[in-house]
Amino acid sequence: MLAPKMFGVCLRYSKDVTEAEDNLQEGFIKVFTYLKNFRHEGSLEGWVRKIMVNVSLETFRKQQVMHPVDDMRVFENQYQPEEIIEKISADELIELIQSLPPRYRMVFNLYVMEGMNHKEISEAMNIAEGTSKSNLARARDILKLRVTELYGETPVTRNFSA
Repeated sequence: MLAPKMFGVCLRYSKDVTEAEDNLQEGFIKVFTYLKNFRHEGSLEGWVRKIMVNVSLETFRKQQVMHPVDDMRVFENQYQPEEIIEKISADELIELIQSLPPRYRMVFNLYVMEGMNHKEISEAMNIAEGTSKSNLARARDILKLRVTELYGETPVTRNFSA
């Protein structure tokens, strides 16, 4: 019952399906190991979700891989029509999020999906609050550009499928 939902959580934070599966497995090992510590103060699903996010963060911290980023000037002042957003599927959006550089992907997910503020993100990732804000802005700009490339008026022959 929880596994499909938690796989979706892990998938958003992972670079690919294999990493998401590894995080899911590691997360459930922690869930079963620490189940006796669950205090029933909130939902079990919320508690498990937090473990999955933390496992994903641990994986990110271990990797600490720096990926080159496209020239950021390309992403400045991009207009995003609302009708384009309505066309994108959930699978395409997950694929686009996974294609973000790791640090941008983590900040984006923690802010947008988990509702964390920049102070919490900076503490979780050991980065400055300003870096969190900058990474979020860049992640959004990259996603806007890539969505526009997929559905915008100017077709771009870029394939986001693996």
